[in-house]
Amino acid sequence: MGNAIKMSEKEKFYKNLEVKLEEHHQFPSTYLFKFIIPNSLHLLAEVEALFSEKAVINTRESKTGKYISISGKEIILESNEVISVYKKAEKIEGLMSL
Repeated sequence: MGNAIKMSEKEKFYKNLEVKLEEHHQFPSTYLFKFIIPNSLHLLAEVEALFSEKAVINTRESKTGKYISISGKEIILESNEVISVYKKAEKIEGLMSL
């Protein structure tokens, strides 16, 4: 069996994301994050806290008012910064990344 450590599915996902980011983006660059959350001011504040004060954040409520879509554009220096935002975002209850 050896001493090989098996990579979790989540680790594989983020490693693949890092490869794709490096292939399709030349950092530093502006990166667009998109999220959907249940309509809650508390959750909205948590998502907005993922970004720096220099980010451009737009929100839009769904037709039914049940959800809020959030897009955040930010200058990112390297792919690890994108991954860091997604790792923090996955801890927000009910959040969906697009």
